[in-house]
Amino acid sequence: MGVATRTAAWSGGLLGLLCVTILASAAHGPVGVELPVVARAALNAVAIPTGVGMVTAGVRIGELTLSVPVPDLTYTHPFSFAVPDTQETIVRDIRLPRILLGAIVGFALSTAGAIMQGFFRNPMADPSIIGVSSGAAVGAVATIAFPLVFPFGLQAAAFVGALLAAFGVYVIATENGRTPVATLLLAGIAIQTFLGAVISYMLLQSGESLEEAILWLMGHLQYSSWGRIEETLPVTLLFFGILLAYARDLNVLLLGEEDAHALGIDVERTKRLLLAGSSVITAAAVAVAGVIGFVGLIVPHMMRLIVGPDHRILLPTSALAGATFLVLADTVARSGPAEVPVGIVTAAVGAPFFLFLLRRREVHAL
Repeated sequence: MGVATRTAAWSGGLLGLLCVTILASAAHGPVGVELPVVARAALNAVAIPTGVGMVTAGVRIGELTLSVPVPDLTYTHPFSFAVPDTQETIVRDIRLPRILLGAIVGFALSTAGAIMQGFFRNPMADPSIIGVSSGAAVGAVATIAFPLVFPFGLQAAAFVGALLAAFGVYVIATENGRTPVATLLLAGIAIQTFLGAVISYMLLQSGESLEEAILWLMGHLQYSSWGRIEETLPVTLLFFGILLAYARDLNVLLLGEEDAHALGIDVERTKRLLLAGSSVITAAAVAVAGVIGFVGLIVPHMMRLIVGPDHRILLPTSALAGATFLVLADTVARSGPAEVPVGIVTAAVGAPFFLFLLRRREVHAL
């Protein structure tokens, strides 16, 4: 079976599983909704962009509010099934935004995890290994704890912090135009440690904002909205496409940099693109959901055991499996008498499962 056929078969199956998981999750909650009703409400929520307009948005900088023109998409809804108003509101306005944002975040983190594991040729690598999550955490906690000093939106601050941390690690590890993987890994660990100290200090100084900051650091999807999906989805899909285009080059890099160069791969350019793409896609996910662990570590590793190491197949399957996993984890997170951050659920599930793999000796070098 060819690569394209295997990719289509696995991706189609996982996409179907994701759709079923989304519908089942949307039906679950304090108020039960029957699956046929969920399906009709979900179809009613489908929107097709039909144009772009301009609206004025207020941007607050300290005590000053500026009116800034921003693009605004207009949509048309092709479906209009009859659904009771209350159930339509529950599914369309409350549950679906949260579920779909969780799917996007899981998609992004698993994609970045597969790239990092291949890049470092190490199954223990994950999206945070070059300091992206720590950088995002610094930006977010600074905005929460010191809103007057850092008067930026939380998501924007987290996104910028993530990219600055990744860029800083890259600059530190690069010498004479070359970026050795081992140096990059050590620089990432050093930056993570330093930023962890910065975060701890800011938490000590956060006062009444401590609870909000800790909630963000645990990872959550409580404040999901269609607006956040509009912000995150285009970035995720764009950079997923870029990373997928370099899947073959990443396969060749697994042979070693010298062999890759001999086979015609521009090694340093490819490494820069892979690092930049995985950093941006991770930053986009962490900025809207906080620090959610183990998704980018466990899911790509499991899919590698199932579909093999070819990144042309591994990337799309890991992404779809990660989306499904995080939707399931968030469904569990909001199922108890008191909702818990989804990061707690992913860690509670991921850590024991990873220990199980270690005992089975199925964690090995790539």
